Amino acid sequence: MQQLIIIAAGGMGRTLYDMARESFGFATEFVIKGFIDDNLSALNDFPNYPPVIDKISTYIPQNDDVFVCSIGGNARKKCMSEIINRGGRFISLIHHTARIGSNVKLGEGNIIGAYTSIGADAVIGDYNMIQSYTVVGHDVRLGDWNRIDTHVTCVGGTVVGNEVDIYTSSVLNHGVVVEDNAHVGACSFVIRRVKAGTTVMGNPAKRLI
Repeated sequence: MQQLIIIAAGGMGRTLYDMARESFGFATEFVIKGFIDDNLSALNDFPNYPPVIDKISTYIPQNDDVFVCSIGGNARKKCMSEIINRGGRFISLIHHTARIGSNVKLGEGNIIGAYTSIGADAVIGDYNMIQSYTVVGHDVRLGDWNRIDTHVTCVGGTVVGNEVDIYTSSVLNHGVVVEDNAHVGACSFVIRRVKAGTTVMGNPAKRLI
């Protein structure tokens, strides 16, 4: 049986603990071993969780360990890469209410939240966090290391690069391309290409940075 370790025991980590227990494979393919967090006291005020077993910075993955990461932002890729370099392996967590369409291709280490819909023939890369109630439409192409928040809609045929942040309740219109390292502000309606490394916001979304 695989032993799931959740990286970081903050609010999102505790949320992933609940999600893991409601995801495909729980108790048949994996059980939850605990958390790793550089704050070993992170759960002191939160009962009924498995323990913080070590620091992120020092934990050495064991043979049966698998990981999910609750950290967002710029630290996410760095933290996960350190674990991978120590031999750790990240699994995908797919909530049992998620809808996965025909011919969808999923990479490794993805998190797909409750009531999320992945449309037919979408291609999802590796290590993405796609949160609850989000719609990834048909034929969408999503790269690696992306964060897509709740209630986001990626209309059919959109393309999202790598290390992109798309915040709550944003909509990417049909065929829109969001290039690497871009950021889409909450509640934005994106109707044109978002250039690499830029931040857009509004309806219609306009470049801020």
